[in-house]
Amino acid sequence: MDAHYSKVMKAREDVTEQGTKLYFAYSGVLDTEAFNQWRLEHSYEFFKLPEGQVVSAEGIDLIFDFPSRWWGGRVAGLVDKPGSSVFGLLFEIPVKDWPVVQHKEGVVTGMSIERVVKVKSGDREIEAIAFTTAPARASLLGPVSEDYIKALVRGAKQACLPEEYIESLPARGN
Repeated sequence: MDAHYSKVMKAREDVTEQGTKLYFAYSGVLDTEAFNQWRLEHSYEFFKLPEGQVVSAEGIDLIFDFPSRWWGGRVAGLVDKPGSSVFGLLFEIPVKDWPVVQHKEGVVTGMSIERVVKVKSGDREIEAIAFTTAPARASLLGPVSEDYIKALVRGAKQACLPEEYIESLPARGN
C-alpha cells in the first residue's frame, strides 16, 4: 500500500453522486499483467475494470512526453493532431471508483490531468475522459521506455485493437 491509498479511499467514501463516467483507456492500463501488478502493489485488489468497448479517439495522437521512473523512460500522453486517431477501450466506471482510476492514471501524484476526448464507435461519437501528461511534467528528454512500448503492444493485442494500429505503436514511440 502506498501513501496515496488513504486519500483515494477517503475520496471514494465521500462520493455522494450516483452514476458512471466514461473512461477512454489507451495506455499501459490495457496490459492485464501491468494493471494487475499495479492493483496488487497499491492494495486495490477489489477494483476490476469492467468489460470495455473498442473505440477510436479522433483528432489526437500519442506523444511520449512523460519521463517515468517506474517504466525507465518516457511513456505516452495525448496531443491534438487533426487527422490522427488513437485506439483504446471505453469503460463505464462507477463514480465511486473514479478516484482509483485517477490514482492509476497519475492524477493523485500530479503526473497527469483529465481531458475530454471524442471517441467513435461505429457511427456514434461520444465524449469520454482520458488522461494525459500534466503540462508541468511534460518532457521529451531521454529515451522512450522499451518496456512500456512492449506493454502498450501487449495491452493493445489483449484489447483486440485493430492490427494496423497495433503495428504502428513501436514507430509512434520514435
